[in-house]
Amino acid sequence: MTVRLADDLGMTKIADLAQRLGIYEKMPHQLAMALGAGETSLLKMVTAYSIIANGGKKVDATLVDRVQDRYGRTVFTHDKRDCTVCRSDTYKPGDVEPELLDVRDQVMNPYTAYQITSMMEGVVERGTGRRAKNLGKPIAGKTGTSNDEKDAWFIGFTPDLTVGVYVGYDNPKPMGKNRTGGELAAPIVASFMKLALREKPATPFRVPRAIELMPIDVKTGKRAIFGEEGVILEAFKPGDERPRQPR
Repeated sequence: MTVRLADDLGMTKIADLAQRLGIYEKMPHQLAMALGAGETSLLKMVTAYSIIANGGKKVDATLVDRVQDRYGRTVFTHDKRDCTVCRSDTYKPGDVEPELLDVRDQVMNPYTAYQITSMMEGVVERGTGRRAKNLGKPIAGKTGTSNDEKDAWFIGFTPDLTVGVYVGYDNPKPMGKNRTGGELAAPIVASFMKLALREKPATPFRVPRAIELMPIDVKTGKRAIFGEEGVILEAFKPGDERPRQPR
């Protein structure tokens, strides 16, 4: 009966998405799982967030990107995209780099991926991830803290980089009051990203066509005028019912 109730409340869809993102191989249809009650690895979580940042396109994690022999010839590459021009004898350093087509599987609706990205930008702008805001570039992310502050994590992502940090003891035990993901893990991610992206331009997140950004009052959830206090931009998919203007 519990499983049937969970299915009726959408757990089938939640489990399916979690499995397509690679967070779980087989996710139990339990309501608590939607709140993060299950366990997974940091690598799987970072990979899943990379898919969100990539507009829903499949990302496969790897520890080895490329292997070359002693003559500089590539004998293994994790990137399976074909690039005939890359192997051309006429290509010289300084030439315009070839554009590779992204043919990876679409495992998540790109509109949904951007809506989640927009929400997680809000986490950094005005939520528990504010400690990562000093990056000075567009960044989205999510904090996490387990019961009694035994585990703390933060996964932050820009349009081109995803970083995850977990903080905790090898044998879980309370780290202390307010030792949360926002306080412990988010600053570590921000510090790393500052170095990794120091020479990169401040690239905004890519907005899919037909997404509508609408000014919304954070208290009432109704349409508002952008620029007024307490007003944020929310992303709506094509076909979504738009909030009405207050009377």
